[in-house]
Amino acid sequence: MVNISCFTFAQDSTNLDKALALPDKIFRALDKKTTSIEEKLNKQTDKYLNKLQKQEHKLRRKMAEKDSALTRQLFERVDEKYNKLKNTSGNLNTYSSVYSGHLDSVSTALNFLIDQDMSSDPARQKTLLQYQQLQQTLNASDQIKKQLQQREQMLKEQFQKLGMVKELKKFRKDVYYYQQQVRQYKLMFEDPTKLEAKLMEAVMKLPKFRDFFAKHSMLGSLFALPNSTATNTTASLAGLQTRAMVNQGLINRFGSSSAITQQLQQNVQSAQGQLNALKNRISSHSSRSHGNRGDEDIPGFKPNDQKTKSFLQRLEYGGNIQSQRARYFFPVTSDIALSLGYKLNDKSSLGLGASYKIGWGSGWNNFRMTHQGIGLRSYLDWKIKSSFYFSGGYEQNYRSMINSVDQLTNYSAWQTSGLIGVSKKYSISKKMKGDIKLLWDFMSYQQVPKTQPILFRVGYSIK
Repeated sequence: MVNISCFTFAQDSTNLDKALALPDKIFRALDKKTTSIEEKLNKQTDKYLNKLQKQEHKLRRKMAEKDSALTRQLFERVDEKYNKLKNTSGNLNTYSSVYSGHLDSVSTALNFLIDQDMSSDPARQKTLLQYQQLQQTLNASDQIKKQLQQREQMLKEQFQKLGMVKELKKFRKDVYYYQQQVRQYKLMFEDPTKLEAKLMEAVMKLPKFRDFFAKHSMLGSLFALPNSTATNTTASLAGLQTRAMVNQGLINRFGSSSAITQQLQQNVQSAQGQLNALKNRISSHSSRSHGNRGDEDIPGFKPNDQKTKSFLQRLEYGGNIQSQRARYFFPVTSDIALSLGYKLNDKSSLGLGASYKIGWGSGWNNFRMTHQGIGLRSYLDWKIKSSFYFSGGYEQNYRSMINSVDQLTNYSAWQTSGLIGVSKKYSISKKMKGDIKLLWDFMSYQQVPKTQPILFRVGYSIK
């Protein structure tokens, strides 16, 4: 038994040494990720608050035409209120903070390493501080979101009385998109990187960390009883908690029994309200009225999920190929094209591209590669239904054999194509899609030499 205990102790010491010896590049990478998320979140918060502040000035001018007294009441000290929102503090207690499982786990792991390492590595201290700042930023964003929801609801009620709900539409859209933007950045952070996974893998092997997590993590502080240890908590689960234990725990946390009763009544009323809202939401889905309710989630319009994505996230990289058989003295050719598209919304995208026409000869007995031309393209795809799209485009093509670059400056030799048709898109993998296009070149009849009017293209795109 002594030998086994010594072996276990030695193994734990080895694992702890490995965890403490993690390279600084891991902590620099963690710091970089949290800094990036925090900066983006702060930038978007300022952007939306500035937009909403300007819109409130416009709404004030419109309402003043109908009810000047109500206008003064609703829009008094608007700029002061928005400046206060921009300076919202995220320094909240544990019970009011936004909970992120990933943030809690990594922060606690960093706290554990600092606690175990007497040298207090500055790189770990800096990374932990950055995680704490991100927690405060998430808290502040959540507070701002709730206040904007309350402001939206109040304005909606007053504007409805005057029959001016349409004037409030843009304001409500921006409130909704701000909520979605905060949600997206939180989801981005929740997705662990390889280095974060490596850090958690290192500390999870240590029994000491599991005890540390139960005592010092946000999750542990929310559910652990006062003055309890990880060992005592585990032991008490065997016989469950008695009513006296629960009452004493509540008194220690929230004060007198009358305060607890009042708090519980408020929570029950809040829960009942949330249940009623959930019932209404389910009812709206079943009656197909989702999107027309005008609540805080779907403010009376169909959301554009691309709105909350960055410019780079809305880009699509694609390519396609099309071939033509030999005609008269023209060889068999293939057009190989690359394109760069931008998603306007969930249904449509537009883009630019370039193509290169390569010749293959007139047959197997006369096979040779030649430069048969180049082209410049633009396109638009608009979703019709399901995976079918309306497709259109405008192209300029140089369809003569290229012997020198100087030939391309002869603009009269370029041919114009106008394309309309349909396409079907299908998924190949999570990030890659394929599409098949059938297009009609309605300008082909004017071209000399005449080109084929019907084009069939097979392409691929990467998100």
